[in-house]
Amino acid sequence: MTSKDSAAQIDITFHSGGLRLFGVLHLPSTTNPPVIVGSHGLASDGNSPKQIELANTCNAMGMAYFRFHHRGCGTSEGRFADETTLGNRKKDLIAAVEAVLACKDTGDRLALFGSSMGGATCIAAARELQAEGYVVVAPPVVGHTLTQPPENLSSDPDLTDEFYRRLRDFNLTADLSAVKNVLIIHGDKDAIVPIENSQTLFRLAGEPKKLIVQKGGDHRISDPGHQKEFIRESSQWFRRCFGL
Repeated sequence: MTSKDSAAQIDITFHSGGLRLFGVLHLPSTTNPPVIVGSHGLASDGNSPKQIELANTCNAMGMAYFRFHHRGCGTSEGRFADETTLGNRKKDLIAAVEAVLACKDTGDRLALFGSSMGGATCIAAARELQAEGYVVVAPPVVGHTLTQPPENLSSDPDLTDEFYRRLRDFNLTADLSAVKNVLIIHGDKDAIVPIENSQTLFRLAGEPKKLIVQKGGDHRISDPGHQKEFIRESSQWFRRCFGL
């Protein structure tokens, strides 16, 4: 189900695992544009400033962008502590792609963006979705390398040791060869996802591929210079993926 919010944005509602999820499709003025679908990080949602700025920049280059809330996040249905696993987020991403490609305003060409756990989600779904390109930021490849929860989750009493054990129970190494045409961005001072994850992805992913190591960069890309680099490099990578 869709409803027009403005000339450039469409609200999209879709279902995953019996839950109703919500997202926003940013549309350029071009007809049937290629579309990028974004998967947010563990403690974030589809309204992250990082994704909104990337969506606007991609729109200016003639690409559509769909950002959505995974189950239990933002305005989407579901209880975060019960529903949050990599497997469930993979299902959400696949459902989001199906919903946005069914929209009459987009073409059928697809690329994926993922930040942190969203990057892992894109990798996990790579064989099914076969996107033309990827941009991932600080993606965990092996769950047990995660060193600490994000700050805004560390004091939540509902997130028990069992939640984190379940959350970290994944190893995507065997899936990395399915990821091709990928830009990887990671700060070398990331205290949550060790940079070795991105180095492993870069080693095993298919060509073309590029790894940008942000010197002194943290998990959130909080440095303004790093933020500008992220937007510039990501949008240009997607434009090259689509040959625009």
